[in-house]
Amino acid sequence: MVDSAVRLLSYAFFAIALVFAAVAWTLDDVFFFRLATEALIFGGLALSVDLLLGRTGLLPLGQALFFGFGAYVSALVLKHLAPSLPLAMFIVLVSSTVVGLLGGVIAIRAKGVYFALISFGLAQVVSKVVFNTRELGASDGLIGVPAPVWLGLDTAHAPSFFLLVLLGMAALLAFLLWLMNTPFGRQLDAIRTNEHRLPFLGFDPWRYKLAVFVLAAQVAALSGALYPMLRGFVSPELMFFQVSGNAVINVIVGGTGTLVGALYGSALLTVLKSVVGSFTAHHAIVIGALFVVSVIFFPKGLVGYLAPALQRWRSKRA
Repeated sequence: MVDSAVRLLSYAFFAIALVFAAVAWTLDDVFFFRLATEALIFGGLALSVDLLLGRTGLLPLGQALFFGFGAYVSALVLKHLAPSLPLAMFIVLVSSTVVGLLGGVIAIRAKGVYFALISFGLAQVVSKVVFNTRELGASDGLIGVPAPVWLGLDTAHAPSFFLLVLLGMAALLAFLLWLMNTPFGRQLDAIRTNEHRLPFLGFDPWRYKLAVFVLAAQVAALSGALYPMLRGFVSPELMFFQVSGNAVINVIVGGTGTLVGALYGSALLTVLKSVVGSFTAHHAIVIGALFVVSVIFFPKGLVGYLAPALQRWRSKRA
């Protein structure tokens, strides 16, 4: 089955990440660790997009709202309460659940392009409020966020933080892959395929869409909570459309509906942006061109083509 191939590609992703870490450790290069950590963090945001787009058929053009929300809440906790990673993550989880419920009640009443526009509008409104709120640093954001220490791991130490984030993303992906193979996940697939049939089978699509919207908000916010631990600051730009748009591109390039494709797409585009950015400031043009080529010639995305090919290869060897 293709699902087993997707699991193998998931193992391969984290194996490659460990090899990358070993090389970076050998070279004693902090930049590579921080670049890889950033790719994982934005990969978490892309995972939240794939939950809505790939599994449920809802296009979120404002998912950066929850990513930025998690980043700001985490920064405020670390600066004003305690430099504690578990405390920051817990408060982000609880608060993002509430915000996700509020946003979901508003957004999922709409369908198709209207859902996309409402999610986009919500993100625009909140980002503008944050941009003009002096207590949140206004356009400058919050700077000087202290790096927490947890179980002897200092998040300011790039290799340690990379391994911590890698472990967290592995656990998150494993949970989501498991969840998508439960009756809940199959209901999401049914919503994507034909939402109108579910009421005749005794299921309420609205409840399932609200649940996955909240779950996606939690995943995005928890990923965003890691950002100030990596960079030491947050800014309103984390809620801007460019962040949401990049997450959608990550999902489509990596493979919509595969979940692990979101991580592959994030890693690919983060590295590409860094490499191209070292030659020109117009790296967005290259990323945009890659997106157009992917949609036209490779609509299933990287994992969408690799998984069936891997499964066919395994079948021939069996």
